[in-house]
Amino acid sequence: MITKAVIPAAGLGTRFLPATKAIPKEMLPVVDKPALQYVVEEAVAAALDDVLVIIGRNKNAISNHFDAVPELEHTLSTKNDAVKLEHVQRSSTLADVHFVRQGEPRGLGHAVLRARRHVGHEPFAVLLGDDLIGEDEGLLSRMIAVAEQRSTSVIALMEVPAEQIHLYGCAAVEPTADADVVRVTGLVEKPDAETAPSLYAVIGRYVLQPAVFDVLEDTPPGKGGEIQLTDALQVIAAEGDEEVAGGVYGVVFSGARYDTGDKVDYVKAILQLASARDDLGPALRPWIREFAASL
Repeated sequence: MITKAVIPAAGLGTRFLPATKAIPKEMLPVVDKPALQYVVEEAVAAALDDVLVIIGRNKNAISNHFDAVPELEHTLSTKNDAVKLEHVQRSSTLADVHFVRQGEPRGLGHAVLRARRHVGHEPFAVLLGDDLIGEDEGLLSRMIAVAEQRSTSVIALMEVPAEQIHLYGCAAVEPTADADVVRVTGLVEKPDAETAPSLYAVIGRYVLQPAVFDVLEDTPPGKGGEIQLTDALQVIAAEGDEEVAGGVYGVVFSGARYDTGDKVDYVKAILQLASARDDLGPALRPWIREFAASL
C-alpha cells in the first residue's frame, strides 16, 4: 500500500510578488483555505495519511497552519462557535504532517530528493502545491491503482493547446489496453510547439517508485540550472519497463484542474470553487452573470 505523499513547497513564488514577499505562495487563500490545504486534503482522500512538506526559508507559516492553536481553539470553544472551531482543528488533524527544509531552491528534482530519508524504500506520491485538482475527480487514487497494478512510476498527463505546451514538461506516449493509461517513452522539459513529441503535458501529480532517488542523485542540473524531475523520469522511461523501476506510465486526465501558480487561473479557481459552494454560490452566481454581461 502506498501511504506517503511528498509536497514540494519551497519555491520563491516570484509570480505573485509582492504578496509572497512575506507570505508563502502555498498559503495564499483560495476562498477561505490556503491552496496547500486543498492539496493535503486530496492526498488524504487517496488514503495517503503520511505527508512530508518540503519547505524553504521564511516558510514557517506553512508548519504553523498544520499545527494546533490552543488559544484560538479555546476562544472559539468559549464562544460556542462550533463551525469555526471545526475548520480550525481540521488542518491540524488532517494527516501526520512532517516538514523538511530544501535549503536552497535547486529545482523540483532536488526537492523530491530531500524526501529520500523519510520515504525510504517505499513507493510514494508527489503533489505540487500549485496544482489543485477537483475534489471529486479521483485522479490520485487512479494513479495509485495503476502504479500498484504495474509496479511502475505514474505521472498525470493532460492534453493542452499547442501554444501552451512550452510551459510544461511534455511526454511521448504509446497507448495501452486501458483508455486512460499510456506508456511514456520519453519526456522533455518545456519544449517548443514545433519540437514537442505530443500535446500531453505533465501536470503536478506523480506516483514514483523509490528507485527514482538513485536516478536523481546522478541527474545533472538542466534548464535554469536546476535538477529537473522530468530529466530523471526521462532516464527511467528511456530505459524501458524491465530496466529501471518498471518504466513510466501516464494517466490521462481531463477533469477540473486549477493552476494557482498562474494569476489568471488563481482568480478562476476562487470564482469556480466559491460558486460551487452551497454557502456562497447562491449569492455569487447571479453576480457573476451580471458582471459578465456588463463586460
